[in-house]
Order: sequence, then C-alpha cells, then structure tokens
Amino acid sequence: MDRRTEPRTPANFAVTVWGVDTRGERFLQEAQVRDISLSGALLSGIEAELRCGDVIGVLYLGRKARFRVIWLRYDDGGDKLQAAVHRMEADACPWREMLAAEAAANEQRPGAELPTDWR
Repeated sequence: MDRRTEPRTPANFAVTVWGVDTRGERFLQEAQVRDISLSGALLSGIEAELRCGDVIGVLYLGRKARFRVIWLRYDDGGDKLQAAVHRMEADACPWREMLAAEAAANEQRPGAELPTDWR
C-alpha cells in the first residue's frame, strides 16, 4: 500500500549531499535526484554507507535542507545506493520553485491531468 500523500515529479539533476556515515565518518558528495515532491526525493549514486533513520543534508542551488533516510537499496550496478528521503519539517523545500513551475505548466496544457495511478 502506498503511503505517499503527494505526487512525485520525475527529475534528473545533481545535488550535494553530506552527513555522517555508519562508521561515524563525515562525507560530502554529489548525488543525482530521480524524483521529487515537496516533502521528499529519491536520490541515487550515494557512495556513503547509510542506515534508515539517518539524517543527511542536501544542497540544491544554494538552498539547504535536512532529510531523514526512509529506505535504501543498491542501484543496478550494486555498488552505489539509492535512498528515499523525507524532508525535516523545520526546513524549507529546496526545489519548491521547480515544483511550482511544473504545476503551472501542467495547468496551462489542456488535458495534462495526472494519471490516477501516479501516486
């Protein structure tokens, strides 16, 4: 059963990710964003070893936010991680403007409604 309360928007852009890995060592790296919403994202290409529940920082276009790791899995190559992350409520969404622009573009296109199974 899907527990998402908002739709995800496909994306493909780089962010800077930082935090503390499972060995207690700090990391700073670039990761790719695969989909976004106001409250979360799917990140890929993560090299640091993380656990569910870890809090990481994400930087996008000069905007920072903290995210909690919800789940992890290895990518197709098996050497890097994908992480579903949920934004900490106290922090502003770093890609809010991108989502607003996408919503405005969808409203202007006739018949551009979201499919019912998209959530």
